[in-house]
Amino acid sequence: MTSFKLLLRFLTVGALVLLLLVPLAMIRGLVQDRQIHRAEAVQRVAEGMAGPQRLAGPLRVVPWTATRRVNAAGADGRLELREETVSGYLVQAPATLHAGGVLLPEARRVGLYDVRVFRWQAELEATFEPLALPRVDGRRYGTPYLAFGLGDVRGLVGTPGLEVDGAAARLSAGTADLGGRLDGVHARLVPPAADASRLEASRARLRMDLAGTRSLAIVPVADSNEVRLRSAWPHPSFGGRFLPSQREVGAEGFSASWSVSSLASAARAQVLAAVADPATGQAASRPGAPADWDSLEVALVDPVDAHTRVDRATKYGVLFVVLTFVGFALLELVRGLRIHPLQYLMVGLALAVFFLLLLALSEHVAFGLAYLASAAACIGLQFAYVSGVLRSWWRAGVFAGLLSGLYGMLYSLLAAEDHALLMGSLLLFGVLALVMLVTRRIDWYERSASLG
Repeated sequence: MTSFKLLLRFLTVGALVLLLLVPLAMIRGLVQDRQIHRAEAVQRVAEGMAGPQRLAGPLRVVPWTATRRVNAAGADGRLELREETVSGYLVQAPATLHAGGVLLPEARRVGLYDVRVFRWQAELEATFEPLALPRVDGRRYGTPYLAFGLGDVRGLVGTPGLEVDGAAARLSAGTADLGGRLDGVHARLVPPAADASRLEASRARLRMDLAGTRSLAIVPVADSNEVRLRSAWPHPSFGGRFLPSQREVGAEGFSASWSVSSLASAARAQVLAAVADPATGQAASRPGAPADWDSLEVALVDPVDAHTRVDRATKYGVLFVVLTFVGFALLELVRGLRIHPLQYLMVGLALAVFFLLLLALSEHVAFGLAYLASAAACIGLQFAYVSGVLRSWWRAGVFAGLLSGLYGMLYSLLAAEDHALLMGSLLLFGVLALVMLVTRRIDWYERSASLG
């Protein structure tokens, strides 16, 4: 019977742990709700300014029209010979592409949230090999143009400067014949002679100021692609299909370079398939969307995203409660104190409120300061409460000290993301070893009898 009473006490404490999962789950739900609000803030900035940017191009496009005779049914149903005009275009990818410039980080504040944006002071240079113009009866070639694919043309700041073979060229909105397949801008070139059999080699240089939200992607559409980017932002995230061949990241910012050949990338084929002239039958049956094209990408991330860190912290909420209750149980067993289950519950609720305070404060002050203030408030509250429960300021001070160590360990777990699993495992092992060491000489039957 006495052993059953001890078991019942442990089962009661276990039930309280399960009960405290409810407020912890509610707080985690609140954290996720705030993360949704943050995503909405990012969307609002993207809608009002410009979204993530993606550069594809330039491409050289040569439109053509042709007149041909076809048999068609007349009004009386008889076949008759008619003339019809059809149109199409040729598309050429560059032989080389050099892209570079500086990413200037900025921030836009929406409500409580800072959204990371940038301005790319871009410098691009592309060269094109001669392009043969097939001779087809009745076909006439029009004025060629360069098309630059952009993820969001609203990000263009001011008027870009374009030079083609040393002469200034004027950019216009849209991508002409490529509209619907590729968003961006285009520039008309010098039309070829009526009897020309090819377009000559060409070189284009573009300088532009392009704003965007969070990330910039460049599609390596040329045969040979060289990209060099630098920024004062010290926390870049490199993504896409190609990581930098060289990069330097420090407190002053980062610089990175990519060297991508068409032999190692499907980007050239993907882009040409997506913008191919439907009239030629060369368009892919299921061309990929621009977001699916091979690209190199850099994003300006915020390493101290408060909501992400609070979400990670709440995952350790159950561990907090369990370790605290273990400490209380040891006081009961070793010192022979009687602690009511309701007092366990009060301490557990104070632990849960810590995460709520952390979430609320981290939206207004730096995460480290919010963590310190929340931990100090909860430790002070529990020190005052436990001193009455245990009827000893000294014992309450020891408990507060252990709780401070627990909060310190949690902050270390949050800071050392790569080693969080190792540190958490060592913490649990250490606590278990301590409990086994302290209780190794306890006579459980005697303790059970004392509960009667």
